[in-house]
Amino acid sequence: MSELAVTDALPKPKRDIAPLLLPIVLAIVMIPLVGSASSWVTLTVASLAMGMMIFIMASGLTLVFGLMDVLNFGHGAFIAVGAYVGTLVLLPLASWAQADSLLTNLAVLVPAAILSMGVTGALGLVVERVLVLPVYGQHLKQILMTTGGLIVAEQTLYALFGPQIIPLPLPSALRGSFILGDIAMSKYRLLAMLVGFAIFIAIELVLNRTKIGLLIRAGVENREMVEALGYRIRRLFLGVFMTGSALAGLGGVMWGLYREQVHASLGDELTVLVFIVVIIGGLGSITGCFIGAILVAMVANYGGFLVPKLALVSNILLMVAVLMWRPRGLYAVTSR
Repeated sequence: MSELAVTDALPKPKRDIAPLLLPIVLAIVMIPLVGSASSWVTLTVASLAMGMMIFIMASGLTLVFGLMDVLNFGHGAFIAVGAYVGTLVLLPLASWAQADSLLTNLAVLVPAAILSMGVTGALGLVVERVLVLPVYGQHLKQILMTTGGLIVAEQTLYALFGPQIIPLPLPSALRGSFILGDIAMSKYRLLAMLVGFAIFIAIELVLNRTKIGLLIRAGVENREMVEALGYRIRRLFLGVFMTGSALAGLGGVMWGLYREQVHASLGDELTVLVFIVVIIGGLGSITGCFIGAILVAMVANYGGFLVPKLALVSNILLMVAVLMWRPRGLYAVTSR
């Protein structure tokens, strides 16, 4: 009886569902404004696909930023390098990519994605050991070091591949759309949605349901205690940094295929965007990053359709609105 009383007395944490409802509410509000049902579905699917690709790129940054307290302003370098590595795989195998078989197309895309993640993950190892390790806990020096790394990476890409834009056409099987009545849904966008959602679920499971995730989160809260138990937090954080870099590389390949082009300043252009998503979502929150990426994409697509000039500043306006509502982001999980 006493055990029941104690159990009943335990407070249950309240689930904050308000941020989860934001994309749904925004989509519903846009129905009468857009007017056409087919246009609304097309814009919504495009927003979800774009949001998933932004999430893949930003998830690595929110892991490093929120869990390790590292301001990695060079995150865009991993995006650009990943896009170029994927291009180096896809262009020589253009005949496979342009075959009508989906399996043949995937036989090219999967190795390109894996190699991009491998190269950017290895690059993350070098960057963490050389640039980040000496400046842990020193935010200003982190900004200077990682920004310098981004500049060096971008100029190296210019030197190797030139300033020209490299076309990166989609594989034949992923071109076009599925037609359902008056509604057209892009095949590649649907694939991007599935990949992004799968990565979100995988990260959540690892962080919340595995021993490694428990150690990482414990190390953020009390590093000395975890090290006293015999675990090497530095190695865990190195793994987090490499994982974040690999995810950025994967996002770079997917974004290059989405835009069907790659150029050396790709990472520089996307750095601000992913930082905005991380700030909106809340430092260290994968769920917040996921929702923030979808919101950024929805505002950009709906705003670009309704008021084209608004698309230029939509991300900044969204960030201002969210921070006025929740100054620490949608789901802040750190005190920083």
